[in-house]
Amino acid sequence: MVFAQLLLMLVIILIAAEVFTNALEHLGEKLKISEGVTGSLFAAIGTALPETMVPLLAIFAGTTNAHVNEEIGVGAILGAPLMLSTLSLFLMAASVLKKRGLQGHLTPEHTGLTRDLNFFLAAFSLAAVALFVPHDTPLFRALLAFGMVLVYFVYIMLTLRASAHLVKDGHGTEAEGKMMLCKLGLPENMYIIIVQLALGLLLLVGGAKGFINGVDEAAKLLAISPLLLSLLIIPIATELPEKVNSILWIRRRKDTLAFGNITGAMVFQGTLLPAIGIMLTPWAPQREVLAGIIITLLAASWLRYMSSRGQLKVWHLALNGALYVTYLAIALA
Repeated sequence: MVFAQLLLMLVIILIAAEVFTNALEHLGEKLKISEGVTGSLFAAIGTALPETMVPLLAIFAGTTNAHVNEEIGVGAILGAPLMLSTLSLFLMAASVLKKRGLQGHLTPEHTGLTRDLNFFLAAFSLAAVALFVPHDTPLFRALLAFGMVLVYFVYIMLTLRASAHLVKDGHGTEAEGKMMLCKLGLPENMYIIIVQLALGLLLLVGGAKGFINGVDEAAKLLAISPLLLSLLIIPIATELPEKVNSILWIRRRKDTLAFGNITGAMVFQGTLLPAIGIMLTPWAPQREVLAGIIITLLAASWLRYMSSRGQLKVWHLALNGALYVTYLAIALA
């Protein structure tokens, strides 16, 4: 029964993410903004909402057990960037292996990808430092958390500033097909776009809340700590929207949207959510937590390095998949 609940909540999350991102594409097209903004900001934030809602609801309104809530929260906060930087990127590349080959080139818009990865690496490094800051120095921890929020604010400003130039260069957002609500006969205007966005958000919140309770029950049945289960299970479930959308985009040769959807979510979840974790949870260097942060930084650094060479190829992201397998070996040892 518990696993049926998890599956049901997963289906709700997937449907909600599809509804939300479909509306976001049309919003980006209507606002005449670049694929970089639509991918790294709008789509990334939209598809990051499931895993964003899980730790927030776990910390603030989860189960009656505060310790379980904190472990689910920390696991979901750190598990999402880990999954995005490793398995999500690997599966995205694997989806075009047959069509492009191992030596096939991946061609996301370079400046946007570099900006995403630079901001993520800077912010997530602060999250790593915070693991070793004693809890009896709340002011220092608060400063680190504030710094991470500030990093995301600056990131938004720079991404929006770059939009107009990218649109002129042919990187404007183009929606695929009609908006879902418009298929029911409704007109496509800003009001209907907002309605569909709100509908997707409501479904995401409901799905995330149900998933938290399911994870708690599954952890008890399997005799696994909520921290480990949330590090491994929650990201696999809630990152599926990113993987599905990015796979669809990259198979249509919309590499900028595909990468931006993942790396933009990494920036979002590598800044705001760890800031909350630093302030409201026992943010400490447990083995699973520390291993997750180190592997996430390694995976993002590898992508940043290969991208900087201007020759990003399909096989390069195989290392990201190998790093995820390495984490599984460490966490389950």
